[in-house]
Amino acid sequence: MHHTLRELYKVGVGLVLADLVSVFWFSAAGFFPLTILGITWSASAVWPIAIFDLALILLLAHYGWSMKLPITSPTERGLLKFVGLVFLVVAIVHLLRIAFGWNLILGEASIPVWLSWAGVIIPGYLSYSSFHFALKK
Repeated sequence: MHHTLRELYKVGVGLVLADLVSVFWFSAAGFFPLTILGITWSASAVWPIAIFDLALILLLAHYGWSMKLPITSPTERGLLKFVGLVFLVVAIVHLLRIAFGWNLILGEASIPVWLSWAGVIIPGYLSYSSFHFALKK
């Protein structure tokens, strides 16, 4: 099971890295503003996307390559609990957005509510994984 999760995290690194490269490529090629799945992205969204992608790459790379299982270090357990809490809060906020129909506008892009389902599932799973590894003895 742990081997499969590590391999999934490594695939995730590749996917997020591809997203990062494509965002910079689209920006350099002058493709912005760009509409994908009903979301219009402007050139002002490039750096926030890049920062988010880099943070996600670091986290997934840690899970995929650096994390030794079982975790015995109190520092690493604390970090995983913190990361799990952050992902849990993100998932809950997306769930509240779906429940109450809140609008989300980033720059000039209005994010559709259906996209929040990914914002519930992906951070929810990452939260579960973080707490699972942090609390496992």
